[in-house]
Amino acid sequence: MKPALKKSTYLPALLAVYLIVMATIGRGLATTKPLEYYAVLAISAGVIVLLHFTLRKKERLAERKNDPDNNENTKQNEQS
Repeated sequence: MKPALKKSTYLPALLAVYLIVMATIGRGLATTKPLEYYAVLAISAGVIVLLHFTLRKKERLAERKNDPDNNENTKQNEQS
């Protein structure tokens, strides 16, 4: 049974919502220190995107490892 939402979906989504809320609260910095404000937003968004792809890759590797139809697993088990 698969979970309703995968970790690679809900964790970056929650962090993106948090980033939006914090950007809204701190929007006064956009007028006083615009470079710093937008740089932090861009870097944070980039890290969230990288987290999403990293978690997706990790989930795929775990699925392959646990897949009973995977030929690599049967070959490794036969050699042991």
